Amino acid sequence: MVILALDTTTRPGSCALVRDGQLLREDLGDAAREQAERLPGDLAVLLASESISLGGIDLLAVATGPGSFTGLRVGIATMQGLAMAIGRPLIGVSAFDALAHLAMAGRHDLGDTRVATWIDAWRGEVFAATYEHGREVAPPIVAKPETLLTGLGQPVLFTGDGVLAYRDAIDTALGGNACFAEPVSPVLAGAIAVLAGVAFERGEQPPPHAIKPLYVRRSDAERIGEPRPV
Repeated sequence: MVILALDTTTRPGSCALVRDGQLLREDLGDAAREQAERLPGDLAVLLASESISLGGIDLLAVATGPGSFTGLRVGIATMQGLAMAIGRPLIGVSAFDALAHLAMAGRHDLGDTRVATWIDAWRGEVFAATYEHGREVAPPIVAKPETLLTGLGQPVLFTGDGVLAYRDAIDTALGGNACFAEPVSPVLAGAIAVLAGVAFERGEQPPPHAIKPLYVRRSDAERIGEPRPV
């Protein structure tokens, strides 16, 4: 099975090709250019590099978020269009799941260590989800790092670009109970492809239009439209 995956949860984003669970190629995007400008050109370059046509793709995968509202819309719409054009299924995968998958890959020393996935949410906040034994243990939230770190006592493995921004705060709050994935902020498209393949083998085949963004935070337009307290 050949899987084409796209991640637009970060400004550079990434795309990847996976065949039978093995990564063929994973490309990081150009953060200096808008994603709407680069797509689907990045995907075409990726396919050409491996001499694979769109007709040779068996499954499409896309990151559902969280991330910027514009980036998620562009990425999901691009893959929905391709899925409908070539008649292939499309699986959505959260960036949290991809981060946790990469952080735990090959790690047999974690024991009861929790995995904290942090994605930079700007405004001094992070999108966050926590995993234990490979399972998400609480709904994703957006919060300030100091709030998330309060009360954490057991060993925690941190991963995601939000960790890069607040590593000093994590070290100060947790000391030796904090450890960090390597790399801390990995490229995600390959993991998204692998996880989509697993979901597909389990029987998940949602129609392309059913893929929805994982926003966690409401858009500015929604916030502006709220009635002000009196």
